[in-house]
Amino acid sequence: MLLVRQLSRLIGAGAVTLIDADGDVHRIEGTAEGPDVTVRLHDRGLHWRLLLEPRLAYGEAWVDGTLTIDGGRLYDFLELLGRNMAAFEATPVARAGFALDRLSRRIRQFNPIHRSRRNVAHHYDLSGALYELFLDRDSQYSCAYFQSPDASLDDAQMAKKRHVAVKLLPRPGQRVLDIGSGWGGMALHLAREYGVDVTGITLSTEQHGVASLRAADAGLADHVRFALRDYRHETGVYDRIVSAGMFEHVGATHYDAFFRKVRGLLADDGVMLLHAIGRMEPPGDTNPWIRKYIFPGGYTPALSEVLAAIERQGLWVTDVEILRLHYAETLRHWRRRFDVNRDRVKALAGFDERFCRMWEFYLASCEMSFRHMGQMVFQLQLAKRIDAVPVTRDYMVDEERRNRPRMRVAAE
Repeated sequence: MLLVRQLSRLIGAGAVTLIDADGDVHRIEGTAEGPDVTVRLHDRGLHWRLLLEPRLAYGEAWVDGTLTIDGGRLYDFLELLGRNMAAFEATPVARAGFALDRLSRRIRQFNPIHRSRRNVAHHYDLSGALYELFLDRDSQYSCAYFQSPDASLDDAQMAKKRHVAVKLLPRPGQRVLDIGSGWGGMALHLAREYGVDVTGITLSTEQHGVASLRAADAGLADHVRFALRDYRHETGVYDRIVSAGMFEHVGATHYDAFFRKVRGLLADDGVMLLHAIGRMEPPGDTNPWIRKYIFPGGYTPALSEVLAAIERQGLWVTDVEILRLHYAETLRHWRRRFDVNRDRVKALAGFDERFCRMWEFYLASCEMSFRHMGQMVFQLQLAKRIDAVPVTRDYMVDEERRNRPRMRVAAE
């Protein structure tokens, strides 16, 4: 069986017992430590699909129930794959797939406004009740910042907002633009803690409605407003611009247009903080399963292609920080919360067992991508002027430490 031969060559860490669709048992053991799982295939067609298109077929088989894990967890199986992914990606089939993806990626990442709206609706306009079951109290749907390994998700997301804010150097009365404002948590935090005036823009009708209600309930509607608007349609001049978790949906084809727009919106002495997922490898393409089922049009870029676009628009990169395992830990919290609330998810209108299997594969596989497959988060501080921010980074640490007790009280 060709699939077994391939796995025997590629599994270097951990072990797998494969029970094929004919009931035959195959044992494959690597030479290094790793998860030991038993995988059962229920469709003979998988013997070829897993061999020829593994990046798509494993996820689809799990969601369809034609691949199951005996006496173990999906997480263990995905960790096994993650630990051995470098060997999988070196196979001729994988290299051919990557080459084809690169040829067509500009078409897939072409995101005019109408397509961007559709892509956003696919993921972010699901029931808000779904996200409440696994996100933190503030509904932060981007990488948290774990200042200690035992930090709670709520504390880590508050630390992320604080970490972003100190890099913005917000001052009372300044105008701030939040591109991709989500459920409004970042905008409300900046207005409440720093006395700034915030405009948040999003393409999600669900998020827009919730964020607007939150601003009214917090008594901040005079200082925080949200609009259903694409960044390409934004006008005006802002002292500060923040974008957390939105840039992954811009598409590599539009990076020059994005930073050109940022430059036009930013005051001469303004500052932007861009917080986004990236990769530590050269430019590539989005995993086909994630692209098809979770984030159509999405892409996590290499820093080389982001920085090149910034340079072409004449912006200063005044600070760079790479957050490595923080998103893996964030996803671990989300995955566990989703698992605890699985029955409540299925009780929501429009969701079922298949949806739950799809989302547990999404959360667990993304966690593996940050632990074993080169995904990371970058924070880029940008400015138009060379002297827009202090010339040393001490102000970030000093301000963060000074505000930490006050912010903790605000979070509670």
